Amino acid sequence: MAIDSSGWLDETKAKLRRGNKVLFDLKNPLFSDLANVISHESHKVMVLWALEFASTAVETLAERYPDEPRPKVALDKARAWAAGEVKMRVARRAILDCHAVAKELDSSVDVALCHAIGQACGVVHANGHALGFPVYELTAIVLTEGVENCQEPVERRVAEYLERIDYWRKHLVDYSGTWADFMEQSGRS
Repeated sequence: MAIDSSGWLDETKAKLRRGNKVLFDLKNPLFSDLANVISHESHKVMVLWALEFASTAVETLAERYPDEPRPKVALDKARAWAAGEVKMRVARRAILDCHAVAKELDSSVDVALCHAIGQACGVVHANGHALGFPVYELTAIVLTEGVENCQEPVERRVAEYLERIDYWRKHLVDYSGTWADFMEQSGRS
């Protein structure tokens, strides 16, 4: 799917000029195809997708903050929750702790990555959290690249989101992990 860049970049620039900390919202035209795909995708596919992308963000933060375990703990607990190894309450606490890290950081990029990880981990609860990851990760990309240089990296990343959803859809049967009962019963497998 080709990404129509008309509108999203102007909207993002306006948010940046206003001093917004989050440069995308769910209604951003950049997300139209992605939102449509997510709304029709199985819960298991979206969990695998979200946790894959979250792991990359966790690695980035671990390099920058080697003594800060909370983003990785959130990811580990979300994986355990999806597998039925911990209850939602345990995973939710870890996810909230990951979001709390953002309040302790000075880097706007890293703040956005903490929130992206928290949103990705929340996909175990419901696909409705799935767009939260791109909202925050793309904010981090714009802040890293600069608004004048972000169009290509942002659009490439959105294409990667779509490609990986397609990958997990095709390879779900190859996943060797276990699923919690609620994941097995969550409607579309």
